[in-house]
Amino acid sequence: MRSAAALHELILGGQKSGKSRCAEQRAATWLALPGQRAVLVATALAGDDEMRARIARHRSDRGVHVPALATIEEPLDLACAIARLSDPGCLVLVDCLTLWLTNWLMPMAGDVDEAGWAAQRAALMAAVESVPGPLVLVSNEIGLGLSPMRAEARRFVDELGRLHQDLAQCCSRVTLMVAGLPLTIKPGASS
Repeated sequence: MRSAAALHELILGGQKSGKSRCAEQRAATWLALPGQRAVLVATALAGDDEMRARIARHRSDRGVHVPALATIEEPLDLACAIARLSDPGCLVLVDCLTLWLTNWLMPMAGDVDEAGWAAQRAALMAAVESVPGPLVLVSNEIGLGLSPMRAEARRFVDELGRLHQDLAQCCSRVTLMVAGLPLTIKPGASS
């Protein structure tokens, strides 16, 4: 079981809403305390030139804003990475759950591994509920617009919405980012 002092936060928002910047600020605040560490778990896969450029820009920006933030890349086995990295002195920041879900439900290489997805989702929930250190999860809120035309896209939106609901129950704080401004949806203990 995690320590009562460990803050778990879910940061949601639209594309370019300021989610990553908010999460980086949480990491920078954590790192300002003596003896603390922070690790970013990046979930993106560079499937095309635009995504490679986007990933490079995020790396560069993080290097400027939070130079002490270590980074590992884990596009699929997120629960294992969180469990391995978490301890009371290390904040784990996941950016982002939307890309992680994309890697599972809309893989570039072909068919969806339904059993693998179900196991990974369950493992993620178990990890979030049990890790001892602080955790910041970033995800896109995409369920506020029109319903997609294709069945695969509707399923993706539904799965992400259900994941957000379940994570919001486990996290002590939930923040919605709008136009770079944080809106507290579920207040938690201060970090």
